[in-house]
Amino acid sequence: MELLVFGHGGVPVLVFPTSMGRFFEWEDFGMIGALAPQLEAGHNTLYCLDSVDVEALYNRRASPHWRLARHQQYEDYVRQEVLPMIRAERGRFVIVAGASFGAYHAANFTFRHPWEVGKLVAMGGAYDIKPFFNGFYSDALYFHNPVDYLANLTDPAYLEPLRRVDLRLLAGAEDFCRASTEQVATLLARRGVGCRLEIWPGAGHDWPWWREMIATHIV
Repeated sequence: MELLVFGHGGVPVLVFPTSMGRFFEWEDFGMIGALAPQLEAGHNTLYCLDSVDVEALYNRRASPHWRLARHQQYEDYVRQEVLPMIRAERGRFVIVAGASFGAYHAANFTFRHPWEVGKLVAMGGAYDIKPFFNGFYSDALYFHNPVDYLANLTDPAYLEPLRRVDLRLLAGAEDFCRASTEQVATLLARRGVGCRLEIWPGAGHDWPWWREMIATHIV
């Protein structure tokens, strides 16, 4: 797996790319430029991940079981290889961020491993992956589908650390993912988990708005 690192100090930010995106996507679409002041001043270091979406959730030629297994392997890679590297270089507190399908990845990782994350910035995310599977359902799908498992989450081993995470769910008022973002915020509130929900007036589902959002919320 390839990744790119930008910055030389400060709080680390673990970045998930959008749907089938690559590790250089945030540089190509100006997200790194939007954070240039923080990076140059040594306030943050960005670790931009690659993805395996084309082999996993988007791989409709493969069986659902294989796609979900590959998805789980990706999560294991992030948790067992990337996070230890980040912590060795920059310390324990980690911000996790993503836009669009990257927001799903970032949020799903945070909700499943809240003790690993200090802050979440999820922009324009859709948090229900059932449409990828055309009626197929399984425990593996359930436990990677935030709108399902959050609705039933009662375990304090997850809820207590999740309540300590700075959760920020962002979407444009014209973003087709707005409803999904609001749904997750509602589910969290029902579990006594606070989050900062922002719906940006006039904003849609695209990089210009995500550049503004990320510059506002990575400080």
